[in-house]
Amino acid sequence: MNKLRIVTVLVFVVGILFLSAGIVLNSEESIKKIKSTTTARELEANEAAASVSLVFKDDAIKDNYKNNSILTEVKMKTSNASVIIPPRVEVYEGLTMEELAEKINRNLGNDYIAGKGYLIATECLSRGVDPYIAVAIMLHETGCKSHCSALTRTCNNVGGQKGAPGCNGGSYKAFATLDEGIVGFISNLEKNYFKVGLTTIDTIGPRYAESTTWPQKIHWYVDQIRAS
Repeated sequence: MNKLRIVTVLVFVVGILFLSAGIVLNSEESIKKIKSTTTARELEANEAAASVSLVFKDDAIKDNYKNNSILTEVKMKTSNASVIIPPRVEVYEGLTMEELAEKINRNLGNDYIAGKGYLIATECLSRGVDPYIAVAIMLHETGCKSHCSALTRTCNNVGGQKGAPGCNGGSYKAFATLDEGIVGFISNLEKNYFKVGLTTIDTIGPRYAESTTWPQKIHWYVDQIRAS
């Protein structure tokens, strides 16, 4: 009977010990779980706090940038559209039409025919007439290098041309305007000289004037024009 009681007591004690051990183990695992959960939450909280801190720092930087009088906003400038440069078109002895007209104008003097360089240049080139020869003849026949003749002033005759209607009833032709006189003169050179093969001063001379010194004088004018 006593042995039975002792065994019962021992079994009871051992059961209590196992139960206690289980409780302890469960408690430790619970504590570990609590600690791990707490650590994860702390990490999340720290990360959230760090993010908020960064946001505040970024906002502070922006505010400092806006309020900083030293830093200025740089605005991008757009470049202008590309400028298209037209090709250079040379029409006579390396000159453009405008350059040729200017050269002729420099030789027309300051009298009655001054400033007609562009008209002369365009008419000559469109009709196949050498512009330097045409201007040289005009200068010789009119005297406009210094003072234009009465025939030029009165009847707009720039080439000493003869024909009707006559200027003041004479044999030299009259033109209504100076432009008509210039066009008529160049047209005469085209039809009666250049189109029939008389394209040089020496071949034009015998037909254009009776003077044997006429070609020499025209050559002199051409040299002056070309050198100007």
